[in-house]
Amino acid sequence: MIISLVFHGETLRTPRQFQLIVENIMIFDEIQFWNKYPYGAAWEKIFTFLKEIDAQTEEKEYPIQGKDLFARVMSYDTRPVEEAKLEAHRIYADIQIMLAGSEIMEWFPASSAIVTTPYNGEKDVLFFQHIPNAPCRILARPGFFALFMPQDAHMPQLMAGNAPERIKKVVVKVRCDLLGL
Repeated sequence: MIISLVFHGETLRTPRQFQLIVENIMIFDEIQFWNKYPYGAAWEKIFTFLKEIDAQTEEKEYPIQGKDLFARVMSYDTRPVEEAKLEAHRIYADIQIMLAGSEIMEWFPASSAIVTTPYNGEKDVLFFQHIPNAPCRILARPGFFALFMPQDAHMPQLMAGNAPERIKKVVVKVRCDLLGL
């Protein structure tokens, strides 16, 4: 099973490679390689928007394509794992990009997680019990993006060091069907 993929500019060569990515998706890569992923017009709109923002961008929600595709710029203090939440979504995929600072994000297969808060369709979120020893931990920092699909339970907002850090990030929410999934 592919848990995390970092292509570093490698072009996808075969339909089977793409099938594996779609079925087992969680992508962490450098932003400069966004165009190596075959997710269509919505994907291009996302990264066109991302080229226009930086750490000085106002914190608010930005519509890109109505309720189907939008971005939220936010700041917060990172936290210890005991205070963070493990979450997943059903309708939207998350693309998370750090604008300032760094945080740890943990990834788990949602299929093996225990639900603590049932799915809320209005907010498109459900929460899980934290699982020790994440199969994948990401050090998210400016210049990289993480893509989380519905099968990807993820826990962002974690401290990258021994103390909380004020970070700024953008989370792009895109309906999975817009990515051809």
